[in-house]
Amino acid sequence: MRKFLLTEKDIPRQWYNILADMPNKPRPPLHPGTKEPITPDMLAPLFPQALIEQEVSAEKWIDIPDQVRDIYTMWRPTPLFRARNLEKLLDTPAKIYYKYEGVSPSGSHKPNTAVAQAYYNKMEGVRRITTETGAGQWGSALSFACQLFDLECEVYMVKISYEQKPYRKIMMQTWGAKVFASPTDRTEAGRKILAEDPNSPGSLGIAISEAIERAATDPDTKYSLGSVLNHVLLHQTVLGQEAVQQMEMAGDWPDIVIAPFGGGSNFAGLAFPFLRFKLEGKRDVRCIASEPASCPKLTKGVFRYDFGDTVGMTPLLPMYTLGHKFVPAPIHAGGLRYHGAGAIISQLIHDRIIEARAHDQIETFDAAVLFARAEGIIPAPEAAHAIATAIQEAKRCREEGTSRTILFNLCGHGHFDLKAYQDYFEGKLQPHALSDEEIQQLIAQIDTPEIA
Repeated sequence: MRKFLLTEKDIPRQWYNILADMPNKPRPPLHPGTKEPITPDMLAPLFPQALIEQEVSAEKWIDIPDQVRDIYTMWRPTPLFRARNLEKLLDTPAKIYYKYEGVSPSGSHKPNTAVAQAYYNKMEGVRRITTETGAGQWGSALSFACQLFDLECEVYMVKISYEQKPYRKIMMQTWGAKVFASPTDRTEAGRKILAEDPNSPGSLGIAISEAIERAATDPDTKYSLGSVLNHVLLHQTVLGQEAVQQMEMAGDWPDIVIAPFGGGSNFAGLAFPFLRFKLEGKRDVRCIASEPASCPKLTKGVFRYDFGDTVGMTPLLPMYTLGHKFVPAPIHAGGLRYHGAGAIISQLIHDRIIEARAHDQIETFDAAVLFARAEGIIPAPEAAHAIATAIQEAKRCREEGTSRTILFNLCGHGHFDLKAYQDYFEGKLQPHALSDEEIQQLIAQIDTPEIA
């Protein structure tokens, strides 16, 4: 069997909270002014109460509201495939599976949390949600979700992606969102950045600053984040829980689980439900986060407190970071161009429970094209990072003569990323990676508290 399908009754009824099973919990976030641990009430200007409760919860299982689960049935459960053609092409004894999230309305895994966040905001009487987006996958997912709940949606899209990926912008507008190329002159944060660099390509950190400022200054508006925070990672575990069922249906179990890494939601969604078995001492598994070599916070960053945004409006989070002022190179994997990592992921990396690996964009597009020619699906550039890691592991199996089972998250399709593929085929892409000297310069600029 090549395809493993579930039915609507198999959609999980609860989200899995890995905090309940972690041997070491993440350090608490700190207030940006006092540097003291923040309390839940301090998050109230940005998030509805239900999401704040999920953010700080240590409950292992959190119920999915019926209305959210009903909306999930529009595209969930998503299929799991065995990549037999890719295995054959690589001449590997490894078995390769992938969970395909590109069947969602916006074409990625992002609606899993966008729908949940829109629901909780609607239940609290919020009228408008602001957010940032890199490649546009998160912005389009939240635009879709807000349209379902009759909420206004305001999206600050990283300028370079706004220019590179116009069809993502059109998707958001189709679902009723207002989309702005960040940095803008609509916010104090944006104006400050433009004063320093009128030609700024933008960054996720800058876009976050703008979206947070808009929410913090309007009582009818809340802020929504597509990655990094605990409640966002929580919502994504529906996909990994489905994958556990599908691997059991296949009569198999992954030795290695791989997912792309930007801020953490993609990786958490697939890996956490499998890590549960490892943390419970039932089954072992290696989990690898795949990030871009041009933004290598997990593989080359430092573990310390840092802001989640560029201007310094967010709480200080314990994370692996390149520094909140880091502006990444304009690579095509816009969804992975973020300076830091979620607190949960960072703690798991620090404790060596999970691993990380970095790939440059030529290597990722090589992998993407190889996969597309073998399996027929054109992957998003973000997803191609996981494919590159999976191919590395499959080749290693071939060289060692060992058979391992590999599972990765094909988190979205690349139908709106064809300009990136055009640049690849025309030889316009460069194998960009930060040098050790550049890394040290970035780290030297970090002036936030160290982690004890």
